[in-house]
Amino acid sequence: MIRIALIGFGTVGRGFAKALAENREIIEKKIGKFRISAICDSKSSITGDFTIEEALRYKLEKGRLPESIGVEEIIEQGAFDVIVETTPTDVFSGEPGLGYIKKVLLSGRDVITSNKGPLVVAYHELIKLAEKHNARIGFEATVGGAMPVIKMIRDGLAGNRVKRIRGILNGTTNYILSRMEKEKAPYPQILSEAQELGIAEADPSYDVDGIDAGAKLVILANSVFGKDVRFEDVSIRGITRITPEAFEIAVEKGYTIRLIAEADENGKLEVSPRLVKLTNPLAIYGTLNAVLIETDLAGEVFVIGRGAGEKETASALISDLVDFYGNGSFD
Repeated sequence: MIRIALIGFGTVGRGFAKALAENREIIEKKIGKFRISAICDSKSSITGDFTIEEALRYKLEKGRLPESIGVEEIIEQGAFDVIVETTPTDVFSGEPGLGYIKKVLLSGRDVITSNKGPLVVAYHELIKLAEKHNARIGFEATVGGAMPVIKMIRDGLAGNRVKRIRGILNGTTNYILSRMEKEKAPYPQILSEAQELGIAEADPSYDVDGIDAGAKLVILANSVFGKDVRFEDVSIRGITRITPEAFEIAVEKGYTIRLIAEADENGKLEVSPRLVKLTNPLAIYGTLNAVLIETDLAGEVFVIGRGAGEKETASALISDLVDFYGNGSFD
């Protein structure tokens, strides 16, 4: 029986829990029996004998969970085999997730996370900590949501030298730019409408200033190219100054404008609005994400999918769970 402790019970955490409940039969065929042994949000928790459905229902009705045991105590008690960490991202400090992840790895237990912050701030430290204590850390959910970017490069393209990665790594900015292109409307108007629809946050700066895409690029550069880079090493320019007139000129010449994140084997790290040919695979629309991977053997490989959303992130978290414990790998 695999015991899962879930740290963070917001949109992503609840989405993961729902997916475990709804797809339990499918998942258990791959990893065997499992249960969630503890759930902790910022102010409350639930431990002991409970079902996923009971925890979800209690949170929905009460706005909290029934107990007050904190994350630190849950980690110290150690009644789990893996922690799934879905706390909010801070790409500058990595906290609070970074501290939680370190403590779990120090105890020799596995971690799966959707939180970009810890990987941006301390990627190599966490990898070394996991190796030293015979633990594992999974972070597929930090980069492309439902797109299995890291696993595809690591496993599907094993033996290839990855030369360059270019991609659209933020669905909010892609939605805004798509709408600006189609409707010739100004940025402030489209942003406001995106906020009303819940596609953009009330404070959209992480997305529109390129911070989110930059964080994902750091993780890709460190995990794929073996670099040792930090967020401040990325050259970033957001989309706030793009105008409808710029789109008119671009489209007339057969281009569109997209926020492109690029990393290569020579150390280039850049997020910026760029002209993209309308025939290019990266000229995608809506909230989709896409990555174009250039390799020496396989040539160009293109991946497209939804990069955010509770179900999409749950898909990536579960893929790490299966990666860790599938095929009888759990003692």
